Amino acid sequence: MSETMQKTRILLVDDQYLFLESLKLVLTTLAPDFEIVGTAQNGEEALSFLETEAVDVVLMDVYMPVMDGVAAVRTAMKKHPGVSVIMLTTFEDDDYVTEALAQGAKGYLLKNIAPHMLVTAVRAVVSGSILIDPNIASSLIQQLKERNPHESGQHSLPDWYYELTQRERGIIKLILRGLSNKEIAAEIHVGEQTIRNYVSTIYDKLSVTCRKEAILKTKDIPPFYLD
Repeated sequence: MSETMQKTRILLVDDQYLFLESLKLVLTTLAPDFEIVGTAQNGEEALSFLETEAVDVVLMDVYMPVMDGVAAVRTAMKKHPGVSVIMLTTFEDDDYVTEALAQGAKGYLLKNIAPHMLVTAVRAVVSGSILIDPNIASSLIQQLKERNPHESGQHSLPDWYYELTQRERGIIKLILRGLSNKEIAAEIHVGEQTIRNYVSTIYDKLSVTCRKEAILKTKDIPPFYLD
């Protein structure tokens, strides 16, 4: 029976090598029905792997260099809609949760999840469920409200405003104060590369190509809308 068992083929994506190896060990030890078919350290590597190998589930970090998890899931879902992507994060109030789910992610979990719960979550997603860690569910509800112009009555704001996450709005506010990427990273206690990723996403949403254009496009937004 076990010899013919159909295994769930899993790709692990994270820029921290030790975390990748620990995750691989946990999953293969606790779940004989799982097969780790590969690892990648950024979104571009993950997409390249999906082009050549059959994968059922991708467990992917949100914040990575080169290409972050949200950008990767956006492309992955367009090219490989049959793959289930579960996002992993260390932040309970991650502002990218709504965007990741909107792009097609099937789960959004904290990295400190108990190993047996992660195994259960992967199996549930394979069965068709969508899972959100309870610690960030309330934050998700709040973000959805903030992004709905009909609830807030902010009809006069430009359409691109509602595409921004709360964190992205805060970064715009710091850009308008004249802070560099390095200074913004120090201000909100994240890595400079993470800020570069945020800024790149902000440029895409604003349809601009540089800091000067971003400032010109956002300078008339009332500051309290960027809190």
